[in-house]
Amino acid sequence: MAISQKVKNALEGASWVRKMFEEGEELKRLYGEENVFDFSLGNPNLEPPPSLKKALKALADQPIAGMHRYMPNSGYSETRGAIAQYLKEESGLAFGEKHVVMTVGAAGGLNIVLKAILDEGDEVIVPSPYFMEFKFYIENCNGEIRLVETNEDFSLNIAEIEKAIGKRTKAILINSPNNPTGVVYDHNSLKKLGELLKTKNQELGKTLYLITDEAYRRIIYDGTKLPISFHYYAHTLRVTSHSKDLSLPGERIGYVAVSPLCEEVDDMISALVFANRTLGFVNAPALMQRLVAPLQRNSIKIRDYEEKRDLFYNSLKVFGYQVVKPQGAFYLFPKAPIEDDVAFVKELQQKRILTVPGRGFGKKGYFRIAYSVETKTIERALPGFKEVAEKYRTNEK
Repeated sequence: MAISQKVKNALEGASWVRKMFEEGEELKRLYGEENVFDFSLGNPNLEPPPSLKKALKALADQPIAGMHRYMPNSGYSETRGAIAQYLKEESGLAFGEKHVVMTVGAAGGLNIVLKAILDEGDEVIVPSPYFMEFKFYIENCNGEIRLVETNEDFSLNIAEIEKAIGKRTKAILINSPNNPTGVVYDHNSLKKLGELLKTKNQELGKTLYLITDEAYRRIIYDGTKLPISFHYYAHTLRVTSHSKDLSLPGERIGYVAVSPLCEEVDDMISALVFANRTLGFVNAPALMQRLVAPLQRNSIKIRDYEEKRDLFYNSLKVFGYQVVKPQGAFYLFPKAPIEDDVAFVKELQQKRILTVPGRGFGKKGYFRIAYSVETKTIERALPGFKEVAEKYRTNEK
């Protein structure tokens, strides 16, 4: 039986992250896991905070009657209410539980948002480099991705976004802190973006949406403040998860928050709930909803990731790599010392170092390092990064 042509085409350009991960599995089989330095997959290596473990034990010891049954497709009222209270305190806006829809992680959240707003042929503008799955999520909903280049430091290029907005544009999708660069989009960028979208709404005579993927919103370094996207534009939908801040990627728990200032907010919520059901998510995991409700101000120890960032970044700079210092998330996105990023990544594999070529994120000539690993893995891999850098410096002479 033949699979669909659309899926077949997608598989041919499928995730470089998974490809490198699978090649890494073969290297581990050959050399032993402890002798392979795998920076391919952004899989949080820190354990969930004690507060979550305590809450989980309490639920196991004193289960709530009916706690594993169906609930409203938007999620438990008390969970949405707890999140709304947090959002209200954070933003100063009149969030209520109706503005929150619990989702199966940020991926589930993005899919229901796109399903709710896109008609066939609508375009979603995405700054590049970007998380490659965005393309597939958009195409799942019969939309089209339109990539725009960022500045050299990977900050938003507002002029490029403005040029890309047209009659078919429906939304701008930004990811901050960013995967793969670790860049945080600052106040000035979001202010200009919000002003641009307001102007374009009037020019086009329709509403454009700002979708913010904030899956890494708590993983922030150096005292950087993540701007609150709701302050810049009324038609904003925040999509986030607890995969990173509570180290729960396998539990698939997140939410979509719709700004209370968004016009026709009730219609938007109804559309999100409908999409949650009809895409087959039905509702977010019941047990996880109960666990994360009181933990909106909790997180893993961010300093642990920051120390790994510092070790890796400082070392790469000494070795001669060109790399923008990440302000958040747990990725580095250095420039490869040669134009062919795939060839360079293969070179690193000779040192049993696994990274992902930049073309997997829409940016050739770069490569991504995920440093959500044990510190000793970084320390043992650094000599290999140094040797490869020295090899290319020698070749240039």
